[in-house]
Amino acid sequence: MQLSHFSAAIIFAFFASIVFGITQRTARRDMVLYGAKCFAFFAVGTILASWLMWIIKR
Repeated sequence: MQLSHFSAAIIFAFFASIVFGITQRTARRDMVLYGAKCFAFFAVGTILASWLMWIIKR
């Protein structure tokens, strides 16, 4: 199985968000919400960084 850079970044974001949610919050609902927010930030940050690198390359 060969992953693209984007797929690898999204998988990393998924697992890092799980860890952040578990370690940073105490209530189960707060863990899920914080993990989802972290995942969204990671995913959007990845997309923005890729656009920035594309602009710099041009």
